[in-house]
Amino acid sequence: MSPTPPNAPNPGEPLIRDRGDACPGALRLHAADDGRLARLRLPGGRLTGRQVMVLADAAESLGDGQVSVTSRGNVELRGLGEDCGARLAGLLGGAGLLPSETHERVRNIVASPAAGLDGLGHADVQLWSRELDALLCGRAWTAALSGRFLFVLDDGRGDVAGLGGDVTLLAAPSHVTLRVGARSFRLPDPETAPRAALAAAEAFLAAATAAGTGAWRVKELPESHEPDVAGSLERAGIAAEAVRSETAAAMGGSHGAATHATADPLGPDAHATADPLGPAAHATADPLGPAAHATAGTLGPATHATADPLGPAAGATTSPFPPEAGAHGGPLRPGLLGDGSLCVLAPLGRFRAGQLRALVPPAQGEVRLTPWRGAVVSGFADRTAAGARLGELADAGLITAPDSPWAGVGACTGRPGCGKSLSDVRADATPGPGGPYALPVHFSGCARRCGHPHGDWVDVVATADGQYTVNGAPTPRTALTAAVTQARTRPVPAPPYPPYPR
Repeated sequence: MSPTPPNAPNPGEPLIRDRGDACPGALRLHAADDGRLARLRLPGGRLTGRQVMVLADAAESLGDGQVSVTSRGNVELRGLGEDCGARLAGLLGGAGLLPSETHERVRNIVASPAAGLDGLGHADVQLWSRELDALLCGRAWTAALSGRFLFVLDDGRGDVAGLGGDVTLLAAPSHVTLRVGARSFRLPDPETAPRAALAAAEAFLAAATAAGTGAWRVKELPESHEPDVAGSLERAGIAAEAVRSETAAAMGGSHGAATHATADPLGPDAHATADPLGPAAHATADPLGPAAHATAGTLGPATHATADPLGPAAGATTSPFPPEAGAHGGPLRPGLLGDGSLCVLAPLGRFRAGQLRALVPPAQGEVRLTPWRGAVVSGFADRTAAGARLGELADAGLITAPDSPWAGVGACTGRPGCGKSLSDVRADATPGPGGPYALPVHFSGCARRCGHPHGDWVDVVATADGQYTVNGAPTPRTALTAAVTQARTRPVPAPPYPPYPR
């Protein structure tokens, strides 16, 4: 039976927010059961080698020695002391990780992590990410955006387009599609894309102010207060053509859909240790809609010939990764990437400080944390050099191959970090013997199921009697591994749980 979060409005009624969002930041720390928690926004997931080292040092000297990666490619530090805020801010600011103290929580930008590295996609959206970040930090009014408001920049491969952005940019060969809720606009000049995203955010704030409901995200706006994106684009001098969109619900943009938006006080990045494959890894419907590329040809002929961005029968593959994951709508496969880059996953979404230091790139490269709780490392001279580093990362305990049994195993924070959890789910999380498996599995410490993936997945939930349920079936701890292994070997539709905000 679907869990019902508290204080959900009746169907059709607008969500009323009577306070600002409580999302943690790097300067606004959250009090958790295991100490203070800091969340640092990283637009596009980007880190220099020096910044990687600073984060690892901060985790060891101020926190629990680990760095968690969120579903937006941001990072969390846990186990922080009560009085470490000023020292943490100094470390992050000195490394260039806090370009604006007033805007640090609104720099929520997810961009295709492999853009510009593997010859795929139609634009280097990582460059868009940098420009958009500068625009956000350079406007006083943008500080009024919620810490949950999300920009998604997809280079056309469809890897991040389905991650529930409030403002989504999707690159095509000759144009860019801008999506805001139920509205889509074609931008003929790709160079205007970052400014168009900013204009769309301005339209949202105007609509949210007029509605008076305190909306944090586009999907929370009442139907009577749709953002005037066209007008905002025109005032910004950006050429755009409105296009029909059939994908409002799939993109998370239909107004009034946020009936369960009160699920998590920490926001969509909370419980950063969820499925390392990310929320779009096993989507069963194209987040861009069946007709989204009928004329644009964004990913080339036949790329979107089926409804599933992962290709036919993606949920029934023998691996949590589709054959060409990252190229056609899925997460990046761990392994070599292009001619001089690599991709890895963090076990259960957390890097130990030493593992993070092992990611430090060559002088000409960078690290890009991914929404699948992993990292892309670039800048190697060739595939041989990248392969050598990949071997070192495997020795360090990271997931470096798509057939790893740990690929697709996720868990919420659990005990002792979360007071609502009924069990130490991270200790109980198991990949089962062998692998690969057809389905991801998510271990939840309570019925809230924080951080669970989208699409088909195996649902493991702790119960008050110290046991678990697996896809709703009571399961003793002694039988957990066998039950999870069996469930992961066959496609099982995910229960229709309410769309908690991610």
